[in-house]
Amino acid sequence: MKHNMQSNIDPIIIQQLLTDAEKDGVQKLVVGAVICKNHKFLLLERVPSDFMGGFVEIPSGTVEDGEALLTALAREVQEETGLLVTSVLEYLGSFDFRSSSGKKTRHFNFLVEVEVSEIKLSPTEHQAYYWVALSDAVFTTLNISDATKSVLKTAVQQ
Repeated sequence: MKHNMQSNIDPIIIQQLLTDAEKDGVQKLVVGAVICKNHKFLLLERVPSDFMGGFVEIPSGTVEDGEALLTALAREVQEETGLLVTSVLEYLGSFDFRSSSGKKTRHFNFLVEVEVSEIKLSPTEHQAYYWVALSDAVFTTLNISDATKSVLKTAVQQ
C-alpha cells in the first residue's frame, strides 16, 4: 500500500496534535480527508445499518494503534473510495465526538489531493457518494453534520 504521498504538513504540527489529544483525554483518533475537484467536495453516505447510518461525511476512519496520522488518512481514503492520496495540502482543524462505543474521539481533518480514478465504495460502509459544492442546494438537504460542514467551509477558504 506504499505509494509516494507528498505532505505539506509539518511533522511538528502532527506531533502537537497527538500530544494535545492525549492531554485532552481523547481515547480514539479518526482522520478525515477533504477531497475537492472543480470546487466540489467528495461526500460519502453511510449505510443505514451502520453507526450514524444515513449520515453524509467526508472519507474518514480510525487511526490504528501505532499508525501515523497521514498513513491512516491515505489508507482510509483508499479503503472507502478506492482513490490514492497523492498529497496532503492543509490541516483543516479537528472536532470531538463520542464514538459508537462511547469513547472520546477526535476527528482530524486534512485537505488532500488524489489521483483521479473511478470511485469504488466499500459497500459495508457507504451506499452512495456525491460531489457537492457549498453553493449547491443539496448541501443544505443532505444529512451532513455541522462539524463536517464547518470543515468544508474552512477548506473553501484555503
